[in-house]
Amino acid sequence: MTPSDLDALFAARHSCRAFRPDPVPRTVIQEIIATARRAPSWCNAQPWQLTVTSGDETDRFRAALHQEAASGTPEPDLAWPTRYAGVYQERRRTCGWQLYEAVGVEKGDRVGSAQQMMENFTLFGAPNCVIVSSPADLGPYGAMDCGGFVTAFTIAAQSHGIASIAQAAVASYGPFLHAYFDIPEDRLILCGISFGYADADHPANGFRTERAPISDIVDWRGTI
Repeated sequence: MTPSDLDALFAARHSCRAFRPDPVPRTVIQEIIATARRAPSWCNAQPWQLTVTSGDETDRFRAALHQEAASGTPEPDLAWPTRYAGVYQERRRTCGWQLYEAVGVEKGDRVGSAQQMMENFTLFGAPNCVIVSSPADLGPYGAMDCGGFVTAFTIAAQSHGIASIAQAAVASYGPFLHAYFDIPEDRLILCGISFGYADADHPANGFRTERAPISDIVDWRGTI
């Protein structure tokens, strides 16, 4: 693979928000995980543990999660950001308005925006889902390692033509997820990854977010 090939793969990946119902074959999922598990981790701890659903089990989980989100109270294992400020708030808002514009939700339409937000808890119709957890004892280091794994998973999936979206929203109902999947309490549930074949014609997949230029994210030191 050339640098251009890798760049094209990263550019092709996007957060998919509408999927076709066809499940991804188990053999393909195994190949994706086999590649993603090569992600680096502190001391080679490899803290990621995965709960993977497919087909009917994804549908059962989808229904239960949506019901929990409609009536329960969010309680994530990993604390949410204290706030988004400055450029980070600007990027967050831009992404949100791009999505709303794509799906026809106008500014001020709180009902429409709330309905779109609840799509998180239907997994955007994805036929497959991964729940990612890490040992609580490893704290932020385990979470950071798992972030690397999530990136590796989504890129490996893209190389197979499989779309994905990493979802903090799914992990916002920690106690429910621990109970539903029998995930031990000594593990932090970090996120979900919904994945499958993209519905390319759905308007939610009709936009792409921008990336900050290198000059905005690098402080060069020294002479090259």
